[in-house]
Amino acid sequence: MEYDPIKNALGRVFNRTPALRVLFYHLLDILLLRTWHVHKALRKIRRTLPETSRILDAGSGFGQYDYYMARKMPHSQILAVDIKEDQIADCSRFFAQIGLPQVRFEVADLTQYMAPDAYHLILSVDVMEHILEDTLVLTHFHRSLQAGGTLLLSTPSERGAQDEQTGSGSFIGEHVRCGYAVADMRDKLVQAGFQDIRIRYTYGVPGRTAWHLSMKYPVLLLGKSRWFFVLLPFYYVIFFPFCLILNYLDVSCRHRSGSGLLVEARK
Repeated sequence: MEYDPIKNALGRVFNRTPALRVLFYHLLDILLLRTWHVHKALRKIRRTLPETSRILDAGSGFGQYDYYMARKMPHSQILAVDIKEDQIADCSRFFAQIGLPQVRFEVADLTQYMAPDAYHLILSVDVMEHILEDTLVLTHFHRSLQAGGTLLLSTPSERGAQDEQTGSGSFIGEHVRCGYAVADMRDKLVQAGFQDIRIRYTYGVPGRTAWHLSMKYPVLLLGKSRWFFVLLPFYYVIFFPFCLILNYLDVSCRHRSGSGLLVEARK
């Protein structure tokens, strides 16, 4: 099934006022386990960044990570790029409305975009699995970082294919690959020029269980009928406390395997 139409429908519901958009961001922060892992990594990385750092959000989507970084690192300059023109226009309007001028949004194709030695940090969340020319994009990331700069990636592992299956096809049809093996990701990063590479699994047993409860099953039900949106709050009242506990356990533990990868690499 297609995941993007469901996400976009939810985005439209919460995009009616700036307050609802902010609420949407906070809900994503709480429900999406990848956000827990990315925020934890960003808290550590930002201690090493200059106060006026330059950041690239490569594949910005709804802009939730830009909102987080702009609030946590208010003196940084953030460029958020995405290939989807409607999302870039939407995010530009919203960030202008709420008064965060340090974040700019531009349409860009990551297979073509490069800004030599421009950034202290490049963040890319759930993007690489959508791009066929992934080694080319990693090379562009390396060239766009300043010396000592950091790349932070979140992407599915090779085990992600197991969680995508619904019995009638793939849960996420927009991916060009199901995920990465650790060795494969490391080889591509080395080929692109990166060093000091750290890769760890996310979405271990607790995280996969939480993802099924908080994301996969609700999205599947929404795909069958949009009327389930009315029942969604009641669903989360029941399962939300369990998901919080499982998310905490996943972020707190090291996993021997998992359906996600969190990658840190330096130039």
